[in-house]
Amino acid sequence: MPLKIELVPCLTDNYAYLIEEAQTGLCAVVDPSEAEPVRRALAGRKLTYILNTHHHPDHVGGNLELKAQFGAQVVGPAMDRARIPGIDTGVDEASGWQFGPLAVQVLEIPAHTRSHIAFMMDGAVFTGDTLFAMGCGRLFEGTAQMLWQALEKLTRLPDATRIYCGHEYTLNNGRFALTLEPGNAALRARMAEVERLRTHHTPTIPSTMALEKATNPFLRPMSIELRRSLGLEHATTIEVIAETRRRKDTF
Repeated sequence: MPLKIELVPCLTDNYAYLIEEAQTGLCAVVDPSEAEPVRRALAGRKLTYILNTHHHPDHVGGNLELKAQFGAQVVGPAMDRARIPGIDTGVDEASGWQFGPLAVQVLEIPAHTRSHIAFMMDGAVFTGDTLFAMGCGRLFEGTAQMLWQALEKLTRLPDATRIYCGHEYTLNNGRFALTLEPGNAALRARMAEVERLRTHHTPTIPSTMALEKATNPFLRPMSIELRRSLGLEHATTIEVIAETRRRKDTF
């Protein structure tokens, strides 16, 4: 694979991601909430790009310090330039982005924020806070309909796509998922593995799209068991998504 991806734990439960392109040696970091962990992970390599999925401080907090030190270019959602510190290049689905020889697909997936994007490259997608392992982000600036449109767009990616999200929320997300689909055998098996990993403080990321389709309640609004748990057997997909998100907000 042309990309080497390293998880960089930040703050209490954030992940930034250091990406190195094998052919050129170019390095980029996705969503650096703080600078120091990224500097340590670089281990002497030069940072060329900073990629931001959305404007929240726990995803852009390291932008200016890293840009000042390395001269890195900041790439983020074109529609949210005013809220991305140090932005040089605004991108969207039409523009895409180029990482050395690698064409990067940009996906517009608003809901958590109004201009949230994802970066898709080399079979990996960086989803920020729109899609988590077994969960999704809160609707701070969007609606349930926007969320479903964003998630449905992501589900069209190949099943083998590796998902790198913004936080280590998997254990709590899975516990919530079990309240809605306790009979889901794939979910129970996944939770056993997640509990094992977290007992040893091991990351649960990356996930895969196939795994999310099988176990993430926000990708499963047609599940009969989930609908029964919500008391929404005959509701619309958007109503199911909205109620699932409402319950997760207070879980």
